[in-house]
Amino acid sequence: MYSIMIAAAVLPAVFLGLYIWRKDPHPEPFRWVFRAFLLGMVICMPVATIEQYIHYFLFGEGEPTTLLGSTTMAFFVAALPEEGVKLFALWLFLKRCPEYDEDFDCIVYAVFISLGFATVENIGYVLMSGKAWMSTAVMRALLAVPGHYAFAILMGFYYAIYAFVDPSRKNAWKILLVPFAAHGVYDSIAMSGGVDPIAASVCTIVLIYFCVKLQKGASQKISDMIAQNKRNQLERNA
Repeated sequence: MYSIMIAAAVLPAVFLGLYIWRKDPHPEPFRWVFRAFLLGMVICMPVATIEQYIHYFLFGEGEPTTLLGSTTMAFFVAALPEEGVKLFALWLFLKRCPEYDEDFDCIVYAVFISLGFATVENIGYVLMSGKAWMSTAVMRALLAVPGHYAFAILMGFYYAIYAFVDPSRKNAWKILLVPFAAHGVYDSIAMSGGVDPIAASVCTIVLIYFCVKLQKGASQKISDMIAQNKRNQLERNA
């Protein structure tokens, strides 16, 4: 049974990883995307430690009981440390990766780091959900894991813009702030149902709508980057 539960937790990340890998106009070597995936798994422990310290600083040993509290928790206990550490991991990885030589690489490696993180997180949620593991696995496969995937595309897109197009301070801030904002909104909606019974009745619908819009935005970023990649190739060949 545990092997089935773990497979259900891991497969969404595998499918999304293969999807973005195949989208790459010049696919990265498997050994390097796998290393990025492993790095994403490794950072889970330091992220969890940082989150515990921030949680204790903001809420002590308790949990938020208001929408303001759950929103604060979503942005500053979850989104900020997760996206911040992911960005640091991406920067460190690209700095040492000999295969990093074009804009789309930023998206690919950002996604694999994020999916490694999401895989460990997903395994934990599924295993801890007991008899409800199947519904948990399905909901997280449809919402949470694609959420991490989309946040990573946003991070990788703006990293590529900064590194290959316009290294301005504005674009540098977008690398962190855009995925942080998207992640914070996602978690705020997801957590609102736990503190407000009225919000709980609509938060699932709102979350699904937000995720659909998030995936459309991520898909557009992929298309924009592929188009930019093609333009760069034509310029080099001209």
